[in-house]
Amino acid sequence: MAAIDCGTNSIRLLVADLPDPSAGPAAPLVDKCRRMEIVRLGQGVDATGRLAPEAIERTRVALAEYAAEIEKLGAERVRMCATSASRDAENAADFRSMVEQTLGVAPEVVSGDEEARLSFTGAVRGLPAAAPSPYLVLDIGGGSTEFVVGTRDGGVDAAISMDVGCVRMTERHLHGDPPGLDEIAAAQADIAVAVDRALAAVPGREAATLVGLAGSVTTVVAIAEGLTGYDPARIHHARVSYDRVAEVTADLLAMTREQRLAIPVMHPGRADVIGAGALVLRVAMERAGMAAVIASEHDILDGIAWSLANANGRYRR
Repeated sequence: MAAIDCGTNSIRLLVADLPDPSAGPAAPLVDKCRRMEIVRLGQGVDATGRLAPEAIERTRVALAEYAAEIEKLGAERVRMCATSASRDAENAADFRSMVEQTLGVAPEVVSGDEEARLSFTGAVRGLPAAAPSPYLVLDIGGGSTEFVVGTRDGGVDAAISMDVGCVRMTERHLHGDPPGLDEIAAAQADIAVAVDRALAAVPGREAATLVGLAGSVTTVVAIAEGLTGYDPARIHHARVSYDRVAEVTADLLAMTREQRLAIPVMHPGRADVIGAGALVLRVAMERAGMAAVIASEHDILDGIAWSLANANGRYRR
């Protein structure tokens, strides 16, 4: 199976086999390939309402490489989900045409609700038994953040997508290098309004465990853990306190882009937006009353792959 998640900031590929049935219901996928490229598809979308031609071209180059990898590994089913940037864009048809020509399948511009449910599936499967439910899954993307509440056995109880993400908040508010206190305050206020609306719609404050997904969260956790290189095995299911998240967030927002680039775990394509991503995490933890976050390297990409297991003939190549 091949799953592709095309978001506002990055495009990612997972090619995997289903686990052996004898491995039990909590067994993870058997990874064949995981890849990620920063393509910034959502460049300028918040201001212009359109996907920039150069952003579509960056995405096409990465997608062509993924198509070759899918062919080489012999994936029988392929599903590509496109999220916030292509939901918002006036010229989404240009993007869709490019994907069909490059990959051979049409992208699904999933709703915020579907995006949230896929994220929950990917994140919760395989969580340590010691992590109590209900869970609040927080998926911080480039253009939007998904809030999902549910349980391991019962699945999703409530979900909502809010238009606060690391790229959108950076482009809207954080223009200085480093950003000024007034810019940070404006971003924080914007995020707080969205978080409070989300927590009024889903019972996030009643959750026992906060699970954080995507590159903003995993990068903050890697920094908090003092890693000298990005190590998914050490980041996956690491638990970091609110106080430590707040400390890392303040440090990132006080740095210049060059200083952030010098952090050993920092992906170059994330350095200019990580401050906003960390701020979304910190404000969400504060408003939800969460003392800690558990990071997950498994997220919407894994949820897309799991959806192919019960596709009943759909998505076959």
